[in-house]
Amino acid sequence: MTDQDTLPEAMRAWRVHEWGPEPNEALQLDTIPLPSPEVGELLVRVQAIALNLNDIERINGKNMMVRPELPVTPGMEVMGIVAACGSGVEDWLGRRVVAMPKQATGGFAEYALCPVVSAFNMPEEIPLPDAAALYFPYHLAWLGLIDRAQLSAGESVLIHAAAGGSGSAAIQLAKHLGAKVFATAGTDEKVEFCRALGADVAINYNTEDFQSVVLEATNTVGVDVVFDNVGEAVMESSMNCIAYNGRYLMMGFASDKRFADEKFIVPRRISAGNFKLCGVLLAYADENVAPMMKQAMGWNFCSDALGEKIMAGVVDLVREKKVKPVIGEVVDFADLPSAITRMRDRQTTGRTLVTID
Repeated sequence: MTDQDTLPEAMRAWRVHEWGPEPNEALQLDTIPLPSPEVGELLVRVQAIALNLNDIERINGKNMMVRPELPVTPGMEVMGIVAACGSGVEDWLGRRVVAMPKQATGGFAEYALCPVVSAFNMPEEIPLPDAAALYFPYHLAWLGLIDRAQLSAGESVLIHAAAGGSGSAAIQLAKHLGAKVFATAGTDEKVEFCRALGADVAINYNTEDFQSVVLEATNTVGVDVVFDNVGEAVMESSMNCIAYNGRYLMMGFASDKRFADEKFIVPRRISAGNFKLCGVLLAYADENVAPMMKQAMGWNFCSDALGEKIMAGVVDLVREKKVKPVIGEVVDFADLPSAITRMRDRQTTGRTLVTID
């Protein structure tokens, strides 16, 4: 099923034909046939693309959970209008959505195929570019701080890479919950940005020892929750400054993705720390499909019903002006390779968005 407009036969897409370290060289702007949605899939006419660190792996070919065949169109998060629907999801036609494309690729294009289980309604009252900045960072922050850690008023949380997309969302969500926030960032400018978002203590990890700062500020008790989307580079020091019965959220592995699949956590270290280690993965599955995936891989996926609840909660908080999307840069589709290069080089703050006319 399609909308009233006649869909084009082809579309523009940034594709990688050979893995390469430089996005400006590896990404090529191609014209390719328009894909068709299958059962349970949506074809989204993309209005904005939100860039993510994991997109870089689909460019340089380094550590990734699923390695796609070349040529591949990177891009794991889009926002736009549903232009066509596969069987069983016809009622989504014409909706304004944020969505994860199929197999977390295909978003750097004018149209993207997206499973309905990873698509969520985005009301018209939230305008662009704000509407495109809310999905991944706020879902991640919610899954970590609320669903896993059950962060409550009066507790404390240490948020790493706090000037980035999920970090800046986590600051705002934690402050909304009534927690004390310790935030780390890599420059004095980003530290000030974290303070402006509400961080009670902001630390430049390049000039200060965050472990010493946290322990001194908490009278050596430590924080109740660590929100870690950096990984190996901060893990040992973060474990040293987490409180008894605290919760350590493994959100990501930005410092060195190789450790995502290495056996580098020492069991005795966790035992001696007397804290809870919590994994967090942003991936939704239909409740009928999740058991088969559990049987095949042993993994637990979030339900799409939880995703809908989170999205509704985030939209309400935006409406009430209790949180706001953090956008550092908005660029045109033609400038996508340069924009993701700046993200790779840690020259960005908040979210980087790419718009398509």
